[in-house]
Amino acid sequence: MCNGCVKKEYPDRGNTCLENGSYLMNYLGCANCHQRDFVLISNKATEDEDGEEIVTYDHVCKNCDHIIARHEYTFSVVDEYQEYTMLCMLCGKAEDSISVLPDDPRQSAPLF
Repeated sequence: MCNGCVKKEYPDRGNTCLENGSYLMNYLGCANCHQRDFVLISNKATEDEDGEEIVTYDHVCKNCDHIIARHEYTFSVVDEYQEYTMLCMLCGKAEDSISVLPDDPRQSAPLF
């Protein structure tokens, strides 16, 4: 992966987990051909491993096929929560957890 193509390596994205796409605000331009053009997605693969869905792909320069970053997104259901993670030099790192119940027990106010 190429740290010359990004403004900041693995920026903290809070709970924004991208299953596809690119975080272009963090893209400086291709360090190989020195162009700032579209970022393509290639080598996309999805696998299901022990109830965890893992999506991986490469961010690639449109002009010279230089690999900018490798993107990994995971999704799983743990207890009563959907768990999401993202790790990518271009898009950043993020985690999110959402209740599968109508009302998230973590968000309810205490009774006493």
